[in-house]
Amino acid sequence: MRMGRLSGILLHPTSLPGPFGIGDLGPAAYRFVDFLVESGQRLWQVLPLGPTGWGNSPYMSFSSIAGNPLLLSPELLVQAGWLEPGSWQDLPQWPAIQSGFVGRVDYETVIPFKFGLLHRAWRSFNEKASSSDWEAFQAFCEDEADWLPDYALFMALKDVYEGQEWTKWDPALVQRDPLALQDARDRYADAITEQMFWQYLFAQQWGSLKAYAHQHQVQLMGDLPIYVAPNSADVWANRELFHLDEQGQPLLVAGVPPDYFSATGQRWGNPLYNWEALKAQGYDWWIRRMRAILKQVDCVRIDHFRGFESYWAIPGDAETAVEGQWQKGPGADFFRVLAEKLGDIPVIAEDLGEITPEVLELRDQFGLPGMKILLFAFGSGPDNPYLPHGYERNFVVYTGTHDNNTVVGWFYDPERSDWEKQNLLRYLGCQGSDGIHWDLIRLALSSVADLAIIPLQDVMGLGADSRMNFPGTVENNWAWRYSEEMLQDELRHRLAEMSVTYGRISPQELDQRRETLAQERAALASKSDPA
Repeated sequence: MRMGRLSGILLHPTSLPGPFGIGDLGPAAYRFVDFLVESGQRLWQVLPLGPTGWGNSPYMSFSSIAGNPLLLSPELLVQAGWLEPGSWQDLPQWPAIQSGFVGRVDYETVIPFKFGLLHRAWRSFNEKASSSDWEAFQAFCEDEADWLPDYALFMALKDVYEGQEWTKWDPALVQRDPLALQDARDRYADAITEQMFWQYLFAQQWGSLKAYAHQHQVQLMGDLPIYVAPNSADVWANRELFHLDEQGQPLLVAGVPPDYFSATGQRWGNPLYNWEALKAQGYDWWIRRMRAILKQVDCVRIDHFRGFESYWAIPGDAETAVEGQWQKGPGADFFRVLAEKLGDIPVIAEDLGEITPEVLELRDQFGLPGMKILLFAFGSGPDNPYLPHGYERNFVVYTGTHDNNTVVGWFYDPERSDWEKQNLLRYLGCQGSDGIHWDLIRLALSSVADLAIIPLQDVMGLGADSRMNFPGTVENNWAWRYSEEMLQDELRHRLAEMSVTYGRISPQELDQRRETLAQERAALASKSDPA
């Protein structure tokens, strides 16, 4: 997959500003697209969009296909007629939402608040929806019938069992006894349909945002974790595709072996795929998963790409990753079938960490771009594979990712060695007056890599307190947000100028995009003020 020479910004929608305690798909998302247009960026990368559970990690979702209802915009629900203006003001959490610090998502407050609004929207739909509204909703449910009914039933039962993992439900439901499933569908029909309705709303709101981005020549990049959460509709509804025992507990779980950074490795806990069963079904589950995400985005980064070539298999009852062993993945056969079913595969391979020649061969066999991280480039000598002078074109270069510190936080970390800092400064030749973050942004944009992606925190020059995730921890992650005034004109102009200088966008295209946006704003202003 070759996208041409362009650049973009990494920002998860939860980080958008807005009055409801968490970023959503409403007006601020459209203003962010405008910022991308004005700053010469042609791509917006998001993290996984699925509904999150404990820890709020988008990489541990209840579904590999569903959208996160927390991202639904109350303002757009007002426009659609499913909420009354100001209907949130009598909810108990609203005072805390109003007074909450804009720079963080307070999930404990936000979750009951947002779901209180979504319950109201469902009741309103039941009361007000026209026959054509119901027909559109039913058509959506029919189009998504290969995953939506199982997901909606799973979520309804999760609420019935007060959040317990599905392996602790009634044994007949754990084993998916047909009579038990039908009884649950009948008994909890309203809750199931409500879950489907929220997915319908998500598809509408995300679809409108995607259309707006495309209208302004902005592409969307999604993120696909290779593994799914054990407590998910995917595992519950497709037990035969995973290594599970009779009670649904994983026999083998994912992770990585011991290394220089961890004597016991990492035990992630995701159940491993039964690749033989998947292959026997023509990888149908994976193909449906890929089709679903490619309806949402234009291209997708697959996390832990090396797991397709070989993966670390840890016994399910092991406490650490030490007892694991390498097993072969599906390799080229999997990607050949994907290409046969889907055509050109718009996939970016997350090929970070300890990578073997076999993994690189698999990546290159299908022309998949790999990843380069500048924060990894300066801890060793000139043969470091993350240094830009060694890049080829078919790569994606980042200053850092959601799992790294910000550039400013990294450079000024008290534990950062003077040698590593000096190595960076020697490589740059000189340090610019605009801050170390702009030096690394320049390094990324000027590289030969086709695609350069910058986390918004680095564009803003923010420190370590603005990083998105600390791998290996479960608290205080996925919560960073910015405020509207932080998207300053200076950032727009500096990023646009640098993107033009290094051929990420032509000056003619930049001017045309800005002019189109200005005309649209003028037209909207004239409509709102006809006098």
